[in-house]
Amino acid sequence: MNSDVNDTDAQPDGAAPESAPPEGATGEQTRLAEERDQFRERLLRTTAEFDNYRKRIERDRKEMAERAAESVLTEILPIIDDLERALAAPEAGAEGYRRGVELIHKQLLDVLTRRGVTPIDTEGAAFDPHLHQAVSSEASADHREGEIIEEFRRGYRLGERLLRPAMVKVATA
Repeated sequence: MNSDVNDTDAQPDGAAPESAPPEGATGEQTRLAEERDQFRERLLRTTAEFDNYRKRIERDRKEMAERAAESVLTEILPIIDDLERALAAPEAGAEGYRRGVELIHKQLLDVLTRRGVTPIDTEGAAFDPHLHQAVSSEASADHREGEIIEEFRRGYRLGERLLRPAMVKVATA
């Protein structure tokens, strides 16, 4: 900066200096004061624009999550209707209930498949800590070390991402 610029326009309490150049200011001081004011105005405008952008992105993210949830719930509602009809039906016997539950199970699996959810295969697979949760182990001469012997709870993926690991029993030597 110019050596003839003094610090008289700085405020003692830390407040911003006045926007007008000091009286008797040179042309250079006046130009610098105007430039400072332009930068301050640009900073305030950019800060406000960024704040509005952040709020808009957050609102859009929330709306997108609500639309996704609405879409899944709309697919599940017919399954709930089937469950309610099954519960309201006169006694159909164990076989009738079994067929109804199988149909509803198939409907749920179809919804999951349409949404990109796939079950994790465990039968005869080698234990993978990224996909499986070993809840027990058992010595077995019929299985190789680390082979999954039994599945207690099925695991699922959404695309390549793990939704829930499969709970399994693993063979030991």
